[in-house]
Amino acid sequence: MPVVLWVALGGAIGSAARYGVNVWSGRILGAEFPWHTLTVNVAGCFIMGVLVELMALKLNVSNEARAFLTTGILGGFTTFSAYSLDFALLVERKSYGAALAYGASSVALSLIAVFAGLYLVRTLAS
Repeated sequence: MPVVLWVALGGAIGSAARYGVNVWSGRILGAEFPWHTLTVNVAGCFIMGVLVELMALKLNVSNEARAFLTTGILGGFTTFSAYSLDFALLVERKSYGAALAYGASSVALSLIAVFAGLYLVRTLAS
């Protein structure tokens, strides 16, 4: 099976898991704070760290399996895990300036983009 199909299958699994966490956290923790997003981001980042290190040091897995687990399942669960891994790799390479620039610009530009999208739609819809 082509890698893209493994990624798609993993994405479906990760997205379904994210939905489950959203429902669970809403029932248990309430909706006043985005617990669901915080939960999937932190859990996804932890799992990404565990998986990447295990695959690098202990497990002999195919490219398909790597893509299925990381880009697929964790990408569907939370893309924040990929962002965090990219940041960590820059730090481990001692590219501190690039890591700082990437970390700050990713957060700042993403927040600006969300507000820009909200503004665009609200402006066009009025």
